[in-house]
Amino acid sequence: MEDNKNNPKAPWWQPSLLLFTRLSGWIAGPVILAVFVGKWLDRKYNTEPWLFLILVGIAFFLSSFGIIHDSLKEMKRIEKEEKEKKDGENNKR
Repeated sequence: MEDNKNNPKAPWWQPSLLLFTRLSGWIAGPVILAVFVGKWLDRKYNTEPWLFLILVGIAFFLSSFGIIHDSLKEMKRIEKEEKEKKDGENNKR
């Protein structure tokens, strides 16, 4: 995301697509991994469905934390850009 300033030829939609991809990855990645690993562990240790449910629960919290972390980081970046833009406009006056 920070490369956009260094790459003035980047399309206007690129930061949005990158953010969407990162947040979607936080949703899908841990949950899909937990589903497969949980089912495998349940079959291996004959604990159906407990390990599966525990891992999916952990994946949910991990996904929530990751989404919140990335969202807050992005909001701070946007606020910083807005402040710099506002300061630049005030300096022109």
